[in-house]
Amino acid sequence: MASMTTVLAASLALAAGVGTPSPGQGAVSVSGTFRKAADDAGYGAVTYAPGHVPAGSRIRVTERAGAQGTWIELRLEGVKANRTFGAHVHRKPCGTDPAAAGSHYQDLADPVQPSVDPAYANPRNEVWLDLTTDARGDGRSQTAVTWRIRVGDARSVVVHEHPTATGPGHAGSAGSRLACLTVPFV
Repeated sequence: MASMTTVLAASLALAAGVGTPSPGQGAVSVSGTFRKAADDAGYGAVTYAPGHVPAGSRIRVTERAGAQGTWIELRLEGVKANRTFGAHVHRKPCGTDPAAAGSHYQDLADPVQPSVDPAYANPRNEVWLDLTTDARGDGRSQTAVTWRIRVGDARSVVVHEHPTATGPGHAGSAGSRLACLTVPFV
């Protein structure tokens, strides 16, 4: 199976410090093995750039959501070694075309898309998961935001070719989309 989705029990949410889940609260962990987009009819974990994110490398995204906000972790294994990737939560699921994942998810949506205004494209209003890999091509990042992802408004994590820019006119930009994992955020 290219992608395995597990909705974690309430006890895990308690252990994560997000409190007792009520409707819309909980945790999700999605793991996948990257395939070339044309080879993955389910578009679970796809690579658009096998030179950077080879077929067979792995990804895991974990989300814990509660009353205090959302915590998200990204893990990559076996991708290009010793380099920094940008990574963000996107609005749509992955597809054969890298653009299928749509724009970055924003808590407060910028009326101008694509968003490059630092007032909207920033790590307080978006989920930024930039990471640097080690000599094996493994890397991990995590972030916490004080808001909850609206159910159905975010559907994937995209790995980009560069670290995320922060300046006016470029904020949120991170170069080409190298890979994508479809995630059913809670």
